[in-house]
Amino acid sequence: MTRRRAALLALFTMVALSPAPAAQAADEGPEQIVNGTFDTGTAPWWGTGNVTLAVDEGRLCADIPGGTANPWDVIIGQNDLPLVAGETYAYRFFATATPAKVGRALIQLPVDPYTQYLSAAPEMSVSGNAYSYTFTPPVSLPDAQVAFQLGGSAEPWRFCMDDVSLKGGAEPEVYEPDTGPRVRVNMVGYLPTGPKKATVVTEATTALAWELKNAGQVTVARGRTTPRGVDASSGQNVHTLDFGSYRKPGKGYTVTADGETSRPFDIAADLYEQLPADALKFYYTQRSGSEILDRLRPGYGRPAGHVGVAPNQGDVSVPCQPGVCDYSLNVKGGWYDAGDHGKYVVNGGISVFQLMAAYERDKTAFKDRQLNIPESGNGRPDILDEARWEQEFLLSMQVPDGKPYAGMAHHKIHDQNWTGLPLLPHLDPQLRELHPTSTAATLNLAATAAQAARLFAPYDAAFAARNLTAARKAWVAARANPERYADPSDGTGGGAYNDNDVSDEFYWAAAELYLTTSEREFMDFVLASPHHTGDIWRERGFDWGNTAQLGRLDLATVPNALPDRDRVRRSVVEGAEKYLAVQRAHPYGLAYNPPDFDWGSNNLVLNNMVVMATAYDLTSEEKYRSAVQEGMDYLLGRNALNQSYVTGYGEVASKNQHSRWYAHQLDPALPNPPRGTLSGGPNSSIQDPLAQRLLQGCKPQFCYVDDIESWSTNELTINWNSPLAWVSAFLTDDGGRSDCRVRYSAHGSHTFTAQVVIENAGKHSVDGWDLRWSFLSGQRVRDGRGAALSQSGSVVTAKALGGHDRIKPGKSVTFGFTGTNASGPNPDPEVFHLNGARCG
Repeated sequence: MTRRRAALLALFTMVALSPAPAAQAADEGPEQIVNGTFDTGTAPWWGTGNVTLAVDEGRLCADIPGGTANPWDVIIGQNDLPLVAGETYAYRFFATATPAKVGRALIQLPVDPYTQYLSAAPEMSVSGNAYSYTFTPPVSLPDAQVAFQLGGSAEPWRFCMDDVSLKGGAEPEVYEPDTGPRVRVNMVGYLPTGPKKATVVTEATTALAWELKNAGQVTVARGRTTPRGVDASSGQNVHTLDFGSYRKPGKGYTVTADGETSRPFDIAADLYEQLPADALKFYYTQRSGSEILDRLRPGYGRPAGHVGVAPNQGDVSVPCQPGVCDYSLNVKGGWYDAGDHGKYVVNGGISVFQLMAAYERDKTAFKDRQLNIPESGNGRPDILDEARWEQEFLLSMQVPDGKPYAGMAHHKIHDQNWTGLPLLPHLDPQLRELHPTSTAATLNLAATAAQAARLFAPYDAAFAARNLTAARKAWVAARANPERYADPSDGTGGGAYNDNDVSDEFYWAAAELYLTTSEREFMDFVLASPHHTGDIWRERGFDWGNTAQLGRLDLATVPNALPDRDRVRRSVVEGAEKYLAVQRAHPYGLAYNPPDFDWGSNNLVLNNMVVMATAYDLTSEEKYRSAVQEGMDYLLGRNALNQSYVTGYGEVASKNQHSRWYAHQLDPALPNPPRGTLSGGPNSSIQDPLAQRLLQGCKPQFCYVDDIESWSTNELTINWNSPLAWVSAFLTDDGGRSDCRVRYSAHGSHTFTAQVVIENAGKHSVDGWDLRWSFLSGQRVRDGRGAALSQSGSVVTAKALGGHDRIKPGKSVTFGFTGTNASGPNPDPEVFHLNGARCG
């Protein structure tokens, strides 16, 4: 996503240049490189001003200076090489690096936008290696450039090359990913009581026998597959096998069918216990403006980025782009959006919202000291501390009072120009700039600030009040400027994130403000919005540019007095039914199946799963919980590529996501992305040069390569990990429902009295009971009667008193209390847990 603008420029160039007819297949063409063996010196090769080219023992060599930031800070190249559209070229060279380095080998347009027709990252050794690549340019070009980009190293080194060759008439490269065994499973495993399905790739059209074996290779279950025909998303003929009836926990299970045996997996109740924390821990190492402490994240420690320490210009006083404003803002902090150094309000908005929404769904599931971050131990749940890091940044992007567009939010802040890989944030030398305000960004701020106002109220009343003030101010500013859109051409140095329909953001912001304040203005806006009653459940799922779904989900689940709330809740179930039908029809159990897969398709898969999970919360119908469980299978290995898209999860998992600091593939001194990092996943548009070279004509599920250069298929972003955190937290629920019913009633406003009745609707006595629930925001329990009450943040626990600790079948117990509510609405709680299990 960070390279969206670059991709658009590349596509524009492909259209703007006149393509020649494709060349006929022919013998190897003439040599295009002049003096590729350096027999006549170095001409016509050239280098940037910081290197001197010389021939040493028949090779071109240069001493590469250290202390440069970007790969293109040091270049050796040759110009004026003609390319013919549709012709396949073979590009070869020999190179050494002392010490060993990873370089960039490019064939590209020689002027801005430097469209790349070949991009490779050769790993060069001291002894040297020969490299060979093929590519097919989509346009004819009379003056292409061969470039070796060699900058970006802290220390100096020596580069030598020889036998450089570029010839047409080559056979097109056929990329065949290693997909392993033809039996595709969730490589992490399956829950004992959940669905257990696998997909078999086969030429067979009739049912096949399958066997489930334990770690000792003993067959523990067997059956017959169900033929599914050709799956359009992969182009494969597939069968489904179902071993859901087998529930015995264990490690190292495998499934065998059609002579193939799957990769191993576990069956375990605690399968997903660590994934929510890992998905959330990703955010700490994405922090801007903060040192990442190695003692908290061994192997990931780095200095604070963008704090104004040379050569880094920092975010402590960032000016606007020329002509945009006459002030600077301190926008230090927040999360880097993706694999670059940009920070975007619209992407940060949905990301921080989903983290806070995961907490609001079940406030009892998130604790202090859970994530091992600097704020751990402060008495607040760590998930809120991490969310606050981003929310503080969003607040800082609001235009100050007295300035034009006061109350609106700047759309984004990032480098003036693109930077290269790898580049640690504290070494980024680029000027940082604020970009113009936008209605979309302003409404993202209004929505998340309203949400934060109610969630932080029990922990930091001043911060909650600050957020509510900012939310109101943003709402007023957005209403006054309803069509201030981000410029789609503003994509140099960072993604454009343009969106010319913000009616959905208006709906989302109004919903959050209504939930926090109960005020009539916001309720009326919600009820009048076409998004309130329309079918908003897109086939492709919701994302940063389609946010009405966020408002609908919260109106359905956060306690409120909306007049048509029952209809809202039914509409969520209708959306879940739509995605459930897609999943049931898909041979890989995928609740996402458009004819072409989107950029970040894995995020859309997860967001569709959020809708189904919410339907389970609303109805307790097992089919929705099972659908979410099965949906994780695709992300963790049951897919056409037979790989997990979550780093560290599964035998074969993504580990080379596009990033400037998790760049181990380019610099062995740097780490891979941390465990629990989601890759964007298959993208039919394959905008980057590497994907275009390897994946032409790919079926949707095959439009992916785990390579750091494939920014269109393999990026990481904050808004892709946020639904992973939400869904994985949902999956840690045991799903149990107590045979109990709770009636809660309260009277009063600032000071209120409440009565709670627990009814045992089951067949067995409930002994030693305790009941937990959470308030909307800052309500506090004072005096309890008939139970021992305690409170932590918004979460209240009521425990049985001696002599009254048993509830017999068909009987009930009653207790009460006095409470206070400083401000805002005081709706009755709707979710109660009795002895740890949710009341049915």
